[in-house]
Amino acid sequence: MSRHHAIEPLCDVLAIALLLFALHQGLAAGLIQAKAWFAPVLIERAWQQGLAAGGESVKPWPWADTWPVAKLRVPSRGLELLVLHGDSGNALAFGPGHTLASAPLGSEGLAVVGGHRDTHFAFLRDIAPGARMELQLPSGEWRHYRVESARVVDADRETLTPIADAETLMLVTCYPFDALDAGGPLRYAVRAQPVFRNLALL
Repeated sequence: MSRHHAIEPLCDVLAIALLLFALHQGLAAGLIQAKAWFAPVLIERAWQQGLAAGGESVKPWPWADTWPVAKLRVPSRGLELLVLHGDSGNALAFGPGHTLASAPLGSEGLAVVGGHRDTHFAFLRDIAPGARMELQLPSGEWRHYRVESARVVDADRETLTPIADAETLMLVTCYPFDALDAGGPLRYAVRAQPVFRNLALL
């Protein structure tokens, strides 16, 4: 058998292996795109089902380790986001997440919601004191907030503490917004206080 004939089977095997690898990569990329498109649809559906059930926690898919716990609306930005249970990496991949160690949303104390600076919370770069925010709770109740401050916090040197025991909503993301590495200690913290509906137009 010539050397040329001996190499041909190896080339065929290599070509098939490369084809299978390319197919696998293509399917994986397609699956990621499908999840990115389909996950928000399932999360919104779970939120609506929870509202209809009087505030019941509904998982968007059976194996999910998170579920929607609030809807955040920023009228000046035309923005509406569903807030998820917990702020683990898995939850934050699909939306902003409520920090479980903080106060319950819509209650007295400091409730913290975290999100990625380059996706869901990129809008915080342009939020200024005085901006209005609205938060819908699982009961269907809407809470109204006004931004009091927006500042950079060094998480290694300062803890995010509430003002007395008053209800406070804080949105937090990594800082700087255009940093290549998101692993630093700096956080951008937007603090908002509740306003009453009858004062909303003042």
